[in-house]
Amino acid sequence: MTAAPPASPVASPGLADKAYEPHPATRVAFIGLGTMGGPMAAHLRRAGHPVTVYNRTPARAQAWLAEHGQGELACAAAATPADAARGAAVAFTCVGNDDDLREVVSGPQGVFQTLPPGAIVVDHTTTSAEVARELAQAARERGLQFIDAPVSGGNVGALNGALTVMCGGDAQAFAQVRPLVMAFARAVTHLGDSGAGQLAKMVNQICVGGVLQSLAEALAFGEKAGLDMPRVLDVISQGAASSWQMVHRGPTMLRSEFDFGFAVDWMRKDLGLVLDEARRLGARVPATALIDQFYADVQAMGGGRQDTSGLIRRLR
Repeated sequence: MTAAPPASPVASPGLADKAYEPHPATRVAFIGLGTMGGPMAAHLRRAGHPVTVYNRTPARAQAWLAEHGQGELACAAAATPADAARGAAVAFTCVGNDDDLREVVSGPQGVFQTLPPGAIVVDHTTTSAEVARELAQAARERGLQFIDAPVSGGNVGALNGALTVMCGGDAQAFAQVRPLVMAFARAVTHLGDSGAGQLAKMVNQICVGGVLQSLAEALAFGEKAGLDMPRVLDVISQGAASSWQMVHRGPTMLRSEFDFGFAVDWMRKDLGLVLDEARRLGARVPATALIDQFYADVQAMGGGRQDTSGLIRRLR
């Protein structure tokens, strides 16, 4: 892979910077074409990179190829992660959990089996910091690099190429892949050694869970009080209480619309990672533990596949 121009490992200031670091066409693999991975891989293809994709459900990979793989670029769908990564300079992964990640990276048919020396794995799965460190060490032993790079911004951010990406791993490897990641991101930040990206994502999820809990409580309280809640939202969203969740999910919560990208089941997975790490660190996260239990109640009510804003159902 041709090295990118030297880049400072800091977040880009905004979307206007998306083209300020030109990068030569680089052959990449993308493993996992779900709600997030599919659009991210499409942005890489539109940025001029030949992309070979793999998905556990082959039909999804074929559908991606039919929609995004046409034209002069040599895009393809592969039968295994190893086949997808053969000869690639960078392999991106975006799968479900720690076990899924181990399987597609270091398993018998994983990308480690075929990536050439010097190649880089960039993992966008939300996982434990422990597995990020484990795979980074395994990568180094093979002459490879591994960057843990979880994202924030949801499906809308993936579709719009406006994700926030939190990265841990070798600084030089980060500098090489950052221009590629900017194809689908608005901010890409190097935060430290392997695992730092995943720890930062845990911080993010603690904040998101807390905001959604307080918003759900506030809306349910206002409804009980008989207030005109759309008007109340309009007023308070212009003041100190405002947040992205209030502006974008407050109105839909009032209308009981919960069919957006980030599901309760996924949030419970993420909060489980937070609680496990908090126990290891001896960190106190009592509000997060309570919110996790509220999400468990939403699951029991049949809302596991609904958006995380469905938390209000628990309070009504």
